[in-house]
Amino acid sequence: MASARLLGWALCTTTLLNSAVVFISGADFIRFISFRTIYHNITGDTAICQDSTPWAVALQDSSVLGSLFVDLGLLALFIVQHSLLAWSPVKQALQSVLGALNRTAYCFTTALALQIIMRYWQPVTGAPCLWSVRQPPWSIWFPLLCFSLHFLCWAIICSILMIFDYPELLGIKQVYYSCLGLGDPLSHKSPRAQRLLSHLRHPVCLELGVVLWLLPAMSLDRLLLAATLSTYLALAHSLDKQDLAYLCVQLNHKLQLFADTSDHKEE
Repeated sequence: MASARLLGWALCTTTLLNSAVVFISGADFIRFISFRTIYHNITGDTAICQDSTPWAVALQDSSVLGSLFVDLGLLALFIVQHSLLAWSPVKQALQSVLGALNRTAYCFTTALALQIIMRYWQPVTGAPCLWSVRQPPWSIWFPLLCFSLHFLCWAIICSILMIFDYPELLGIKQVYYSCLGLGDPLSHKSPRAQRLLSHLRHPVCLELGVVLWLLPAMSLDRLLLAATLSTYLALAHSLDKQDLAYLCVQLNHKLQLFADTSDHKEE
């Protein structure tokens, strides 16, 4: 009994520490992918492009090609980690070894891959920008508009993640259910919900698309980042009519509950 309780405390401590690591990595990723580029565009502290360099010359520059090669390798590392550990045979093998910590390990390796990307990413400053808003007054107003829309998108993303069973996505619920002997949390969801989750584990594609592409200046390395992640997000989702019908039913149900609650308050 004492050993089981000690194991439960160890599992809970591990998954909570991992949640803190994931949260910190997520905050760093927001800074990296969104606000750093906008801040540099507003202040002009760091040159992110070399518009005076012709494209023909830039694409033959060894430093430009070397940076793109490193960045592509970093993105490949993230995609392999994120896809391989979610592949059913690998997932089942890890489940037999890690048990309730399988999802925790997946989140930790994802955070680690993101930290490696942010630490070793190579900006391409020797090539021209695909676009760059530099004419006043838009050189000030457009970055501020981008900042506002990015902030709104990240707020929506965080809200959706909270609604979308955030403890289950982080692996907290798996450990909690395991300690109580309840099994896998997904087994308690309806078959239609399980089917939806198998097709839509990242319900923020539109918002991430805005964050990736809406920038005052689009450098060559940012184009590589935006195009690669956008393609990966598009290929990773496979919603169909059954999933959309289930989402509509759930949305109408929640709206009906909200309307009933409002009616009771008015009475």
